[in-house]
Amino acid sequence: MNERIPTRNEAFTLFRQYNKSESLTKHALAVEGVMRYMARKYNEDEEKWGIVGLVHDLDYEMYPEQHCKKSEEILRKAGWPEEYIRAVLSHGWGIVTDVEPLSRMEKVLYAVDELTGLVVTSALVRPSKSVLDMKAKSVRKKWKDKRFAAGVNRGVIEKGAEMLDVELTDLITDTIMGMREVAGEIGLKGNPMPE
Repeated sequence: MNERIPTRNEAFTLFRQYNKSESLTKHALAVEGVMRYMARKYNEDEEKWGIVGLVHDLDYEMYPEQHCKKSEEILRKAGWPEEYIRAVLSHGWGIVTDVEPLSRMEKVLYAVDELTGLVVTSALVRPSKSVLDMKAKSVRKKWKDKRFAAGVNRGVIEKGAEMLDVELTDLITDTIMGMREVAGEIGLKGNPMPE
């Protein structure tokens, strides 16, 4: 089967075919937003990065025990490009796959996937319930409290920042900026405080 470049619409339809959960959909949209933001920052292909971010957890709701492996099967069957499939697999590196993130796109996905969860949780405990008025220091304050957003693997985020050779605070800032662009879709517009 020939590889063909999927459209954003096709990617979202495919994602919704396997995921009905609102929280997983919001997570996919958050990661897509950050990936698009980062692609622009690094002068990369925004559409490709966004689509990879959107489908990275394609199999998570229906096949949690086969996470990433089932996505590979689904995407291959749909004729998706190898580069997209490899990137999706790489975000599970060291957890559910042995596909190490090598390209910049893969490293960014690996670094921001978990981080979006921490940003969401940090935003929801703010009076504004918004990412629009949030700064990296709010997330950094919560970072050391291991009970806060306990499911977030901080080690993966740190390793991702290291791979990208960026400061953790800068990575958090970029993640917040990317999530601001999709704040409405991910339920984090809230009531931001004026600057």
